[in-house]
Amino acid sequence: QVQLVESGGGLVQPGGSLRLSCAASGSIFDMNAMGWYRQAPGKERELVASISSGGSTNYADSVKGRFTISRDNAKNTVYLQMNSLKPEDTAVYYCRGVIYGRYDGWGQGTQVTVSS
Repeated sequence: QVQLVESGGGLVQPGGSLRLSCAASGSIFDMNAMGWYRQAPGKERELVASISSGGSTNYADSVKGRFTISRDNAKNTVYLQMNSLKPEDTAVYYCRGVIYGRYDGWGQGTQVTVSS
């Protein structure tokens, strides 16, 4: 089983930037899709951004134009570049990888706090 480990979270001021990384213990080349989700206190987990094996991306309306998802198959890593951060972006961010019918894995999460 491929393990996913997130890193890069932390405390940042409004308007700042962070880059999250999701490192896989095995190859992500076969992953049909990888995504970043977030869950704020008292709220349901929501999709933030996803990227397909072909590089197609999808974003939640709330982060379009501010966040960018990318994948580096050679490094078995998926990234989430987050710019112009807002307090409402505060949440635990989770990485997810999917191989249709075979694998659906999650990382342990990394905390992002946007506050002055």
